[in-house]
Amino acid sequence: MINVLFSARPALWDEYAAPLQDAFAQAGLTVSLSREHAPEDVDYIVFAPNGPVKDFTPYARTRLVMGLWAGVETIVGNKTLTQPLARMVDPALTQGMVEWVVGHTLRHHLGMDAHIAGQDGVWRNTVYPPLAQDRSVTVLGLGALGAACGSALAQLGFAVTGWSRSPKQIAGLRCLSGDDGLSRALDGAEIVILLLPLTPKTENTLDAARLALLAPGAYVLNPGRGGLIDDDALIAALASGHVAGATLDTFRTEPLPADHPYWAHPAVVVTPHIASTTRAASASQVIAENVRRVEAGDAPLNLVDRAAGY
Repeated sequence: MINVLFSARPALWDEYAAPLQDAFAQAGLTVSLSREHAPEDVDYIVFAPNGPVKDFTPYARTRLVMGLWAGVETIVGNKTLTQPLARMVDPALTQGMVEWVVGHTLRHHLGMDAHIAGQDGVWRNTVYPPLAQDRSVTVLGLGALGAACGSALAQLGFAVTGWSRSPKQIAGLRCLSGDDGLSRALDGAEIVILLLPLTPKTENTLDAARLALLAPGAYVLNPGRGGLIDDDALIAALASGHVAGATLDTFRTEPLPADHPYWAHPAVVVTPHIASTTRAASASQVIAENVRRVEAGDAPLNLVDRAAGY
């Protein structure tokens, strides 16, 4: 019998219990899934930061901790976590992110906001968008989510530049890396999409100096992590008009406080961290596959590099 501890808030248990049991059965695993296994009996932990497990020291038998979310910044620095940690890379999560990014990129590219807001009898036909091939889009972060979003935009014809800390090669994208590559990726970009993990090295990636590199009238999309943007610098760039607008899905404090300037800013659209989410049915398949792999003596998928922070 394999003992799997589900450590997340109670509402997620109701959502995940049945899909996880089905996925384990389909993988040929005999599993006892519970929220109440004694630490010394736990073989695997399904983990969310809002769950009860904070100290992993008692879980000496545990072979793998599997996060339910793509981001691991809230757990990767936990000194008690010495067990291997896997982050969630879920096809449905990726697809949801692609749909949000493509939708809001097209919204800005086509200038849809002006027409939606301007239903006042004025025939505004003097401004029209360029073709996608003439619009420069930069995706910061070329992990599973960034690569998928960049590829989807390239397939629509956009001129996409992708940036990552280490070199990548992705068909259809101009791929840059390193500090010099970051400046080149941002230079003249008309739409910037942030899909980096949040680490000490990526915090405030879009600061005043880097925002200044963007094309005048650029747009910023942040479905990644709130700490990737220097909020004061972005608000200043919006005030000057250098940045024409921002669509933001993630924030340093969530829910975003009601008195935060972003709520009332006419050039900012706030979405409540819904760019994509983990779906129980598909995520359960990912979790079951990782348990199957470890039980078979194979390396788990999507292991986190503790030194890199993702």
